Amino acid sequence: MGPVSDRFWETTPLERMSRAQWESLCDGCGKCCIHKLEDDETGEVFPTNVACRLLDRRTGFCRDYRNRRAYVPECVRLTPAKLDQLDWLPGTCAYRRLRDGKPLPEWHYLVSGDRESVHRAGESVRGWTVSEDEAGELELHIVDREL
Repeated sequence: MGPVSDRFWETTPLERMSRAQWESLCDGCGKCCIHKLEDDETGEVFPTNVACRLLDRRTGFCRDYRNRRAYVPECVRLTPAKLDQLDWLPGTCAYRRLRDGKPLPEWHYLVSGDRESVHRAGESVRGWTVSEDEAGELELHIVDREL
């Protein structure tokens, strides 16, 4: 697969994208599918290395995206309207970057034409997460890692 030639993300506002365009922005990093802990007093968010049970930690995609909310009711359906409310999206997230007027990174598959480039760039959860089914206490899994 080569890079997308029409580069729709540069000319189409997020709120006007078709569902297919919107969904194609996901780079498969899996970072939004790791558990985060929030300090009740400060509001600070701490990432963990614990991934949602539905996350395929090799590919970075949900194993049952269509039915995910049946298994994980708290899973967030990302929409253009919700972007401003979600301060935990990683700085590398295509949705966040485009909302903030930033370009997609060179390793994003829409630019590179290669789904593996996100992993080669070290921008995915591949190789450093555990499933929530195996993790135990989340507090023991806080990572010192910028997302």
